[in-house]
Amino acid sequence: MTSNTVYFSRFLVTSQVFYKSRHTFALVNLKPLVPGHVLIVPLRTQVVHLSDLNKEETVDYFDTLQVVHQFIKWQFQADSLNIAIQDGPEAGQTVPHLHTHVIPRYRVNNRGDRIYEDLDQWRFQQWEQRRQEYLDIGGREGRKSFAKPDDQRFARSAEDMEQEARHLRSQLLKFFEEYPHLKRDLCEI
Repeated sequence: MTSNTVYFSRFLVTSQVFYKSRHTFALVNLKPLVPGHVLIVPLRTQVVHLSDLNKEETVDYFDTLQVVHQFIKWQFQADSLNIAIQDGPEAGQTVPHLHTHVIPRYRVNNRGDRIYEDLDQWRFQQWEQRRQEYLDIGGREGRKSFAKPDDQRFARSAEDMEQEARHLRSQLLKFFEEYPHLKRDLCEI
């Protein structure tokens, strides 16, 4: 694995990444609820829960969240954003790797709390059975192999996601020109 290779749990997502810092990355969503729905994820794949982050990772994670939050709001002209962490299977986490959903929201055509119903529907089919399987597998090592492969669950093509990531990367550079104080130590993707 090279330093530029990025995984979300056991899924290779390098081409879907539009932002990468020392310990964290942001990627486009496989099944976005609305345009601009992205994920913030720690680079270390062993981080399943928020409490698994060490202090340095925690600072970087929340710095990244703030930058991506402001970028998505700017890029998609959102009035507000939902920031959601499903920390464990009982909370709706379907991929055993910590991730934060950043979801643009608008005054006009506001979906309100129905967005949470959509998040619930985003889960895998037969969620209760899969939740139990998730809990029954042997520890974190067993959980890393739990999620279905991308080819069995994606709603968008890899090409579409890669194209969106490229577009967001280019827009991010424009965003940093306008807001240079938000530019952090970015890593090459």
